Formats: sequence, structure tokens, C-alpha cells
Amino acid sequence: MVEKVIIIGSGPAGYTAAIYAARDDLDPLLIRGFQAGGQLMLTSEVENFPGFPSILGPELMDKMYDHIKGIKCRSIDDDVTKVDLNVYPYKVYAGDKVYETKSIIIASGASAKWLGLDNEKRLIGKGVSGCAVCDGPFFKNKDVVVVGGGDSAMEDASYITKFVKSVTLIHRKDSFRASKTMQDRVLSNQKIKVIYNTVVEDVLGQERISGVKIRNLKTGETQNLKTEGLFIAIGHTPNTKLFEGQLDLDKDGYIVMHDFTKTSREGVFAAGDVQDRKYKQAVIAAGWGSMAAMDARKFLSEPKD
Repeated sequence: MVEKVIIIGSGPAGYTAAIYAARDDLDPLLIRGFQAGGQLMLTSEVENFPGFPSILGPELMDKMYDHIKGIKCRSIDDDVTKVDLNVYPYKVYAGDKVYETKSIIIASGASAKWLGLDNEKRLIGKGVSGCAVCDGPFFKNKDVVVVGGGDSAMEDASYITKFVKSVTLIHRKDSFRASKTMQDRVLSNQKIKVIYNTVVEDVLGQERISGVKIRNLKTGETQNLKTEGLFIAIGHTPNTKLFEGQLDLDKDGYIVMHDFTKTSREGVFAAGDVQDRKYKQAVIAAGWGSMAAMDARKFLSEPKD
């Protein structure tokens, strides 16, 4: 059996693509992966998704999946291990099976880069966050820490000053790699204190974060810094390893788009954080998912030579 469309990924982009594809009678196959739900599974409360004044990230993903189960869409929870775009129909390998398909929608998302600390992982959603735009408003009048030195860190630090009492920006080097405009914005903000040449060695706290242990890389001196929030802003990694050498990717691994959701391969579309390096919001990813499904429908309806 050759599928009409296979959707890879199960965050807002993948789920929305599945809904639109099912409504167009494309009988989509959604390959969710073992860790279904995307980055919202690591988010606590969501207050900026239309229709839900306040909802937990995992609960929102569960509701999207419930929607999928109620429509004409098949889903499997295997991880995709290989994709062959050099043959047509395309081949998608998941679990112990090989699926052939006329089109693919890639919605595999991007993963936030973390510091790699055990307590950091344990306290994600309990004061530790990889998304300032998502979680910043929950830290009103609190003292927080941001880690990073690029534009993302500058943007996050500047953004959350609207809510928090103070921001301590920790960077491992003695200068930022961010653009001068972003640096100037941060360095002129009286709410932001910068600590250079320093790394976070541990995250402190039991039920919630209570502080961080930091170490100066030049002197070796360590100290515990009290904080009620830790925002990791050292970048994201798009989940595109499967497509290296088969699709156009930029220097950071994001899928290069050709005319809205179209990739460099005919009949292969991309939606959400896997190609969006700027916004990284659930509602925007969902919008990309709907567009990808509509573009896939158009592709499938066109006569092939």
C-alpha cells in the first residue's frame, strides 16, 4: 500500500497537519514517535493558545491527540529511523516496517539545547525553562537567571524584564556573540546584571528551583546564587538529522523553505519549529501545519508525468 501522505512528528504542527489532511480525505498516517507531543510536553502552563486561557502543555497535547483519534487518521508511536527521498514513492522507515508514500509532511520540531545537568532535567517545568516567551509571565516580581550569550539569550533577558524583579545573565565567555543592537539593549537595561566567564554547575532545589551553583572559569571560584527561575537560552537543534544530504538545510540544520511549506524535494513539506528558527510558538507551528497539509493536497491533486 502506498500512502498518500505521511506526517512525521506530533507537536502542534504535526497534529494540525493531520487534522487538515484527514478533512481532505487524504487518509494520513501520523508517525508520532515515542516521545510524542513536542516541546509543549516540557512546558508547564500555556496561556497564549486560543481557546485555552490557561492549560498545561501536556494537557493541550493530549487534547490535540484526542482530536486526532476522533477523525480519519491513523497514528503509530514508533520513531522514524530512516527516510529515503531518492526513490519515489518515498520510503519512511519506522519500527520494523517500511512505508511508501506519495508525499511527506515533516513536523519533527526542534529540541532546546540544555546544560546537561541532572537537576536541570529534574526541575524542568518547576522553575527551569527553555522558553522565556512561554513561561516568562509566570515569574512576576521574581529574581531569575538567564544562561547564554547569543541573540536568543539577549531577547529572552530583555523580554522577561517586563515581568520579573531582576535578571542575572550568565555567559561562559568574556563577551557576547549577539548582535551589537541586542547587546546594547541588554547592557542598558537596569534590571539586568551580567556575569561573564561563568558557568552553571548545578541547579538547586527539591520541589522547585531555589538557586544555581555557578563557577567562574578564570578563578575557579564557586558560589550559590539564589533564584526562582532559570531560563536556558543557548539555542535549539532542529530534528533534521534524518534528512541530511536529502533536503536543503541551512548551516544550523533547519530545513530551507522554497515557496511557503515546500522543501527542496517535490512532494515533501515542512511545518513548525523544524523550519522556523525565529518564532517557536505553538500557535504558529499549528498554522504551518495547516498550510503544509493544504500544500500536500494540492500536490497530490496535480497530474503527474
